[in-house]
Amino acid sequence: MKEKNEDTWAIETTDLVKHFGDNRAVDGVNLKVKKGSIYGVLGPNGAGKTTAIRMLTTLLKPDAGTANVLGFDVIKDANQVKQRISLTGQFASLDEDLSGLENMVMIGRLLGFSRKEAKQRGMELLMAFGLQDAAKRQVKNYSGGMRRRLDIAASIIVSPEILFLDEPTTGLDPRSRNQVWDIIRLLVDAGTTVLLTTQYLDEADQLADRIAVIDHGEVIAEGTSSELKASVGSGKLHVRVLNPDMRDRAAEILKESIEADVHLASDPLVITAQVSDHSRVARALTALESAEITMTDFSLGQPSLDEVFLTLTGKPAEAENEVEEVEETA
Repeated sequence: MKEKNEDTWAIETTDLVKHFGDNRAVDGVNLKVKKGSIYGVLGPNGAGKTTAIRMLTTLLKPDAGTANVLGFDVIKDANQVKQRISLTGQFASLDEDLSGLENMVMIGRLLGFSRKEAKQRGMELLMAFGLQDAAKRQVKNYSGGMRRRLDIAASIIVSPEILFLDEPTTGLDPRSRNQVWDIIRLLVDAGTTVLLTTQYLDEADQLADRIAVIDHGEVIAEGTSSELKASVGSGKLHVRVLNPDMRDRAAEILKESIEADVHLASDPLVITAQVSDHSRVARALTALESAEITMTDFSLGQPSLDEVFLTLTGKPAEAENEVEEVEETA
């Protein structure tokens, strides 16, 4: 039996390609994921995120390129890969007519546990995820957040070395999303590597050690959140004026002073501008004062991931609403 190399990356892909007819869902993706980290794959619907995960988890065969998971080739060593990973997809893979505990016992039994062991492990995880009070309740009566927590719990009945989470918080309310985030952090603290796909920019910002931005099947940027933000400019200037009638004049002055385009926000008092040279900010504020335009607030901060995505792709992350790539049925 081939032994895994402890010095390898958790995940490494080279020029990975998958196409469905004329659609190249994944088009030459290169990734390196460090063990014990959270790696975010960010992109809109249809960008190729789910197809990439399906190849890395041996559910689809690449059409070109290579992919290694914990040192094992996803095609040649598929069984070795399957033994070391777990996948939680976009939709909960649970039997809604069973209770939470019955789902856990069923999955535990399928994984080789005795009934007693499966029940014990199931209750341990239900308690860890705050679901013990709903253990005997049918899953169809769970909230969306409870289902997602139960789905993740079911994914780690046998602790995986790598957990693939494909948009785990889609459709959840803010409180439930935060609960899922806390669970993901605990898993990584316990030694699991997490590859997380998401179309939520704040999710990638909060969780991921490194982020790959994918658009139309290609990695268009990669790095830490700070590196990605720095790549599109050194800062973002936000100015709030007292009188909305003076905003247009203030925008003209800012544009001339910082020599960059300005943006009029939906708030009729707010102006924003990308700043490449911080020394021009003081000049701009002085010019506004000289023009007797009163400001109630101003700030200079790092660009958000939303602004990074807009700069890289030419559109906001939520602008695309394409159907996710068609799954191979052959």
